[in-house]
Amino acid sequence: MQLQGPPNEQKIQFRAGPWFLRKARPVVIAAGLLAIAGLSSSGKVAAATDDGPRGCTVATLKGRYLFAAVGTLYPPAFGVTEPTPAADAGYQLINGDGTGTDTVTLRVGGVIVLENVVLPTSYTVNANCTGTKSVLGGPNFGIFVAPDGSEFASIATDPGNFVSNIDHRVSHK
Repeated sequence: MQLQGPPNEQKIQFRAGPWFLRKARPVVIAAGLLAIAGLSSSGKVAAATDDGPRGCTVATLKGRYLFAAVGTLYPPAFGVTEPTPAADAGYQLINGDGTGTDTVTLRVGGVIVLENVVLPTSYTVNANCTGTKSVLGGPNFGIFVAPDGSEFASIATDPGNFVSNIDHRVSHK
């Protein structure tokens, strides 16, 4: 059985006549211009990658980054034999090429064991903005980089080290 409409049903067709086109054209043009302006508000159109709209490289990190942390060291870190309170502070100069230096003061158990010591560092950054950082002769870290390089989170990956921190860029030099 086939259903049919009422006997007096009129078939209505929508036609896009000249009046509709005249009214719709400015709206379509405005929407297109807004979309282009939104995509290029940073001065260039963003290109999508497998890692999202913006990935990272070693060049993402460049400049001076401040850090400070407090916590507890556990053996065998820095030669402690029992859980010991510790704190560090300093800055990193990161060159944007996988190298840098840390200037650090470290207090372990109330005693300053390093004071404004400059240590060479190396780092890697993956396209997904994760990476590693190593202090020559010192601790190693896992890092998580902001796509604009303005900051990064780090966590010590060696046994006994307490450090987990967010380092903020304070200068591009």
